[in-house]
Amino acid sequence: MTRSLPVGIRAIALGALAAALMAGCASTNATAPSAPVTQSTPSAIPDLEVFYNQEIQWRDCGDADCTTFEVPLDYQDPKGDRVELAMTKVRARGESIGSLFVNPGGPGGSAFNYAKAADYIVSDHIRDSFDVVGVDPRGVGQSDTIRCLTDEQIDAQISADGSPDTTLEESRLILDAGFIGQACKNKDNPLIAHMSTVEVAKDMDIARALVGDPVMNLLGKSYGTAIGTTYMALFPERVGRMVLDGVLPTYLNQLELTQGQAEEFEVLLRYFVSDCLEQSDCPLTGNVDQGVQQIQQFLTELDSEPLTGVNQRDLTQSLATFAIVSYLYFPEQDFPDLRAGLNAAITRGEPDTLLNLLDQRISRSPDGRYTDNSTDAFYAVSCLDYPVTQSIDDVRDFANQLAISAPTFGDNLGWGVLACKDWPYTAQQKTDIIANTSTPIMLIGTENDPATPIQWAEEVATKLGNAELIVWEGGYNHTAYREGSDCVTDRVDAYLLEGTISPGTTTTC
Repeated sequence: MTRSLPVGIRAIALGALAAALMAGCASTNATAPSAPVTQSTPSAIPDLEVFYNQEIQWRDCGDADCTTFEVPLDYQDPKGDRVELAMTKVRARGESIGSLFVNPGGPGGSAFNYAKAADYIVSDHIRDSFDVVGVDPRGVGQSDTIRCLTDEQIDAQISADGSPDTTLEESRLILDAGFIGQACKNKDNPLIAHMSTVEVAKDMDIARALVGDPVMNLLGKSYGTAIGTTYMALFPERVGRMVLDGVLPTYLNQLELTQGQAEEFEVLLRYFVSDCLEQSDCPLTGNVDQGVQQIQQFLTELDSEPLTGVNQRDLTQSLATFAIVSYLYFPEQDFPDLRAGLNAAITRGEPDTLLNLLDQRISRSPDGRYTDNSTDAFYAVSCLDYPVTQSIDDVRDFANQLAISAPTFGDNLGWGVLACKDWPYTAQQKTDIIANTSTPIMLIGTENDPATPIQWAEEVATKLGNAELIVWEGGYNHTAYREGSDCVTDRVDAYLLEGTISPGTTTTC
């Protein structure tokens, strides 16, 4: 699963149904009516008909079928340039009742690759009944892509000092903050200006039509939930069964998002320390407060004296912070790895384990190459969707405030929002969460989710009005479906397969 890292963390140095599943208004624990929705082409924009009616050719690509299709580069100029998108379909093991589109998050995560892992990302019941479909968003993965930074430039950006301690360091950070935007502009690739979530959602509706589904059925995780709510706002009459897990609001600004994440990551850090202190290989001692202070001291020391690895690569304060945050998402899988990395670095002064862990999470190969363009895509989407319009003074005040409410990560995260200030492109269209008066959908929130705090799911549920919110009580994961709660998995499966849902309610698991 793609980890939806906050902009501030990435900039520290700087996740058709057949008739029975058609759209319709469902009552509590009811199955959706079977009346199909047949409209597939927005009649108000006839120039899009060529895209909705294009012929696609599926080919065998190893345990899946793959194809490509075209969408407009600019939906305001559909007769202009085109973008080619990659799509894969993992066929149902039994008789298919339609397609389930999936998106793992990011932005910048590959839905194409995610769908090909269908055996692991959905339950056996879903695999038996649905074709699992993934479309790499524009600019991402195997679709027409963008690239703004060289491998060396990415290394420099993520290793530089992101928490200024002096006026000189602050001036340097402010000067360097616009580097990514300028690098993207210098590429002169028109696609970079057209990677907003609104445009991605419009692409998804074309994909829906091309696979022959009258409605959009979606499992979206993290950033994938933003695609889902945006799709609902644009195409309310074509909403099928949607499960949005780890809800990312589209109506907050960059600073509001960053604050929510920074404070939740502090909660997860304490949970990690509590778990670590019970393990024999934990490098921390004392109680939880003392363990957290030891990690903070470790990071502070790296600011002035980075640890040098066997390949002469330095573990800087920013890289170590990035690594720690990156391994707070999934405690069962992540905590042992993070514990091992911190043990090597803190007790023996060996940074390579922690550096290698970070490389795995950011697709950096041992030879220093980045194997995908997720970093570039992350900024291109995030800075279009969540531009930073506040002044430098406002950002400074924000970072200082976060340093108090989130003392381990707040300073880095607060200053990190500068990456999206004065972004050279502006999104052509924005959407808001609108009340859902037709097909009920399912939202999922985890009580202690660090990247998408539970209150965001609660707020979106209230705005939609016609959604059931499933809360994984006591969970510490980022996202919940297929992450350890049988209750969550069973509720999702019953909804996707049978339409069983209680709109307007909250269910705890």
